[in-house]
Amino acid sequence: MAAFQIHHQSFPHAPLHELLPPTTRRPSFSFVSKAATATGAPRNGVSINGLPPVHYTEEDPIPLPPGLREESMPSHVAVIMDGNRRWARMRGLPSGSGYEAGARALRRLVELCCKWGIRVLTVFAFSSDNWVRPKMETNFLMGLLERGLRNELQHLIREKVRISLVGDCTKLPKPLQALLSEAAETTKNNSQLHLILAVNYSGQNDLVQACQNIAQKVKDGLIEPEDIDKFLLESELETNCTDFPNPDLLIRTSGELRISNFLLWQLAYTELYFANSLWPDFGEDEFVKALLSFQQRQRRYGGRSS
Repeated sequence: MAAFQIHHQSFPHAPLHELLPPTTRRPSFSFVSKAATATGAPRNGVSINGLPPVHYTEEDPIPLPPGLREESMPSHVAVIMDGNRRWARMRGLPSGSGYEAGARALRRLVELCCKWGIRVLTVFAFSSDNWVRPKMETNFLMGLLERGLRNELQHLIREKVRISLVGDCTKLPKPLQALLSEAAETTKNNSQLHLILAVNYSGQNDLVQACQNIAQKVKDGLIEPEDIDKFLLESELETNCTDFPNPDLLIRTSGELRISNFLLWQLAYTELYFANSLWPDFGEDEFVKALLSFQQRQRRYGGRSS
């Protein structure tokens, strides 16, 4: 995964708060438009220009950006976060700084998904193919994930973000394994957003382990070969942790036009969006462009439009 290509060099320690977002809950008030602010309209609980304060509640809807339709928003968005190293190199910064900037981009995206009602966000954080990279690089990335998640876990619990892992955790550092297990357990009943971290993940391995599980069930006499269908196979994939296992929209940044062994089964009918911007620069404007593109498409699933 090109997003993690870096040279042999020292890395700065990432700020502990920057891997995962500090604010992921739907705000307790709807935002005030720029026009309202300009005319002196009151903010939540605050009197401006002598006007009485307006109190917003958690039930108030959060408006979508112009052009987006609530009924056409994707339930599940998947992202290949590519271009961190190039972003740093273009600015004459250490490669590690690019990953820290990428962590801030992830924070922004999680916040937007919460605000706009997207139910599941899956991010490709580390591919199983990345272990061939220099040990210094992989250690840095594992440390970045552990520090950020450890620092933010209690906040994410309060903000009702559910965390799940897909990938083979047995090759991860023991402290990170324990932390990911704790995060999954303590957030399992949260429902604001399901954040799925693909760490040491391979789409090919996901399919292999699903086939092995099914073969073992046949061997044990639990099912017959003719019982095997796409629904059974899908239930054995690692994304069975969510009610929306197949992404509606896949976003890949940095102009690369491939899916790099990510969610191979699950992307069968996913709409693909390739952004030229590098991942650290991917913000609200870019996300809106991706969502607008998604909403302009006809999803026919092999059929034809009327």
